[in-house]
Amino acid sequence: MDETGPASGHLMLITPERVFYAGLLGRPRARCSGAFHVYVAIRDGLWLSSADGREAYGELLAVAPNVRHTVTSDHRSVICVTVEPESVSPGALDELMTRLLGEQRELYARRIRAAYDELRSRACRGDITSSAFDRMCFDEALPRRRLDARVARAIAQIGRFSGEPVTATSCANEAGLSASRFLHLFKQETGISFRSFRAWKRARHLLHFANQDLNLAHLAQDIGYPDSTHFSHSIRRFYGLKPRAIFSGSRDLAIYHSGRIEGSDSGLTQEAG
Repeated sequence: MDETGPASGHLMLITPERVFYAGLLGRPRARCSGAFHVYVAIRDGLWLSSADGREAYGELLAVAPNVRHTVTSDHRSVICVTVEPESVSPGALDELMTRLLGEQRELYARRIRAAYDELRSRACRGDITSSAFDRMCFDEALPRRRLDARVARAIAQIGRFSGEPVTATSCANEAGLSASRFLHLFKQETGISFRSFRAWKRARHLLHFANQDLNLAHLAQDIGYPDSTHFSHSIRRFYGLKPRAIFSGSRDLAIYHSGRIEGSDSGLTQEAG
């Protein structure tokens, strides 16, 4: 959808490797996402408490992937920018966090708010690549990670969300490796286990449907959860909210999809729903 967003100003741009969200924060419990998070206050400030011992307050906060944390806001809405860690070179997110939380923190906060204003007024959002997204939010493109082709193919399979569930065994067979060797290679290349990576991507895929009126039990099955209990527990772990709370708070959320990804033969991702 390319029309102007809703009067609320709430929007989400989902790309294969990035998400830009501006909307309700809700009242979450601790969350533990698989992505790198940058939170920016739309107004006033934000509070952060994390499992690695950080306590912080400010207009911009950043959290590394797979760190359990809680964010609260003085204002009911917030901007959240996420970066998928397997898409950038090792160490790049650590360097980005240092810059974001350094002397230019206010400048980055203003830039991300300006990106929000641009997305609200932009006529077309479907052509935004990861590099364009990064320049819009961080003033530079983050260096891309070079993945082993066998791992890259497995990641693409996980992102399709169609047909039979993707397993380590099926990916190993396609790669011509034993299951144990494939699992070792996958973690070596991405920095995370295959099982944890797949669980996060499954939960991330939920975002594509957050503003739709759907039967959640059917959605859980379509995404690949064995039952509603696993679905609810997984979503609460990653987002700090029950699935129903996410859908309830997203009724006025405009969701845009960009399938552009650098390095793809077709220029399209398999993920968009």
